[in-house]
Amino acid sequence: MNTKSPSILIAEDEALTLKVLSYRLQKEGFEVQTASDGRQALAVLSQSKPDMVLTDLLMPHHTGLEVLSYVKEHLGDEIPVLVLSGMGQEEAVAEALKRGAAGYLEKPVNPNELISLIRKIFQEELS
Repeated sequence: MNTKSPSILIAEDEALTLKVLSYRLQKEGFEVQTASDGRQALAVLSQSKPDMVLTDLLMPHHTGLEVLSYVKEHLGDEIPVLVLSGMGQEEAVAEALKRGAAGYLEKPVNPNELISLIRKIFQEELS
């Protein structure tokens, strides 16, 4: 049995959301790395390869779409990317899904919904 907890990078520019999601995912047993903007997210991704990326669509320096593209181009399709979107970002969500995002959640994110979606994605990867 694999004892290593899955690692998740959370890229979110809203400090409170980042803190809440990070806390909840750690509590669920995931290893969490955080980035407070797109530039930080790309810096983390250039140094490590998380098992999943959770990214806000609208962030300073680089958008969630740019983070998604970076993951797909440099780290491969096996790393699922979930996008977080605010209201009125339907076009960006559609574009993210078209580019290979594993799914999306609307903000404010329901932590229980997030956990079940993450678990579902990891289950699908294992089967």
